[in-house]
Amino acid sequence: QVQLVESGGGLVQPGGSLRLSCAASGRIFKINYMGWYRQAPGKEREVVAIITSGGSTNYADSVKGRFTISSDSAKNMVYLQMNSLKPEDTAVYFCNFDILTLGGRRAYWGQGTQVTVSS
Repeated sequence: QVQLVESGGGLVQPGGSLRLSCAASGRIFKINYMGWYRQAPGKEREVVAIITSGGSTNYADSVKGRFTISSDSAKNMVYLQMNSLKPEDTAVYFCNFDILTLGGRRAYWGQGTQVTVSS
């Protein structure tokens, strides 16, 4: 059984910063890639940033230059540093891991953490 636990959301003023963290635990053979997604009210879930096991990263155009994804493979953790936050960044943020276990390969999701950008 694999579990993902997120932390770090909250309320921040426009222009502020937040750092999200997500830790995976359980019988993990290999993490292929990790990512962050977000879902705003009334909208579909969208990808924010992805990082592969090799360290390659990709970002949504809307967050390029403001958000940074990083990982700690020894701790099975992924982070999202969010700077210059805008009201349109308000959403529930979910971490996502593509993991190989004894049962095979599948995607796992965190429980979600609320990020609200408002003055």
